[in-house]
Amino acid sequence: MVATAATSAFFSVPSPDSIAKTTRPGNGVASVGPMKSKSASVGLQMKANAQALPKINGSSVGLTTFPDIKKTEDGTSSSPPRTFINQLPDWSMLLAAITTIFLAAEKQWMMLDWKPRRPDMLMDPFGLGRIVQDGLVFRQNFSIRSYEIGADRTASIETLMNHLQETALNHVKTAGLLVDGFGSTPEMSKRNLIWVVTKMQILVDRYPSWGDVVQVDTWVCGSGKNGMRRDWHVRDLKTGETLTRASSVWVMMNKHTRRLSKLPEEVRGEIEPFFLNSPPVVAEDDRKLPKLDECTADFVRSGLTVTQVA
Repeated sequence: MVATAATSAFFSVPSPDSIAKTTRPGNGVASVGPMKSKSASVGLQMKANAQALPKINGSSVGLTTFPDIKKTEDGTSSSPPRTFINQLPDWSMLLAAITTIFLAAEKQWMMLDWKPRRPDMLMDPFGLGRIVQDGLVFRQNFSIRSYEIGADRTASIETLMNHLQETALNHVKTAGLLVDGFGSTPEMSKRNLIWVVTKMQILVDRYPSWGDVVQVDTWVCGSGKNGMRRDWHVRDLKTGETLTRASSVWVMMNKHTRRLSKLPEEVRGEIEPFFLNSPPVVAEDDRKLPKLDECTADFVRSGLTVTQVA
């Protein structure tokens, strides 16, 4: 019954009454008609009800109507001739399935289309950054969140430092040099070497405000025989104004012995193709910072909230 019902959904099946045909008189063969019994009809009705297909809006789906049965002059019944046309599948079901798929796709597109089309979302929709300038500069955008600002509604120095660190590691990852270490290349991991920062200079022209989108560019170049310099340039994405410039010097240290190490040639071969020969974005300043306390510092910030206390 299940196979018959599934087949009838695509191909027309003649009525069971047309299967039993009567023979012409005079042939000596008794006519054979459909044999019916009460018990058989009851069982057939129960099976038909069990295999009944669901209805949608009061109409059955999945089954086609049987063709009209015509009777000949000699009393025999016959179905319409089986042609190519009436043997085609029910294309309405396929059309309904295609329509459902298109409606679902349109709904998903409408759900995505409501999002605001900001320039930073169009350029970097997932905030993962990308390589620019012949593969030597890494660029990533950041939006200043409410939990990254202080009482004056501007980003803190901690927020800026987090952006610099994030872009540095994402640069190594995007370049395909990040393995299992914290910014270590494959050859560095083999030798238990890690990067450490020996010097860093940051020049802040203006702190971004809540809701601003900043664009951070970073690149690397050589620094002496055993060092590497990394620079950052932070701009306001909307106006292009320079907000922050930073420069740092990195050297290698053995993570087990905690001693500085020379730059191996194998490691130099990994990172040199990404060097950008350019002067430091911040002029080097050899002055040492004086020790500060509450008496000698110009500004002191403390507390856990952003509430301004008069």
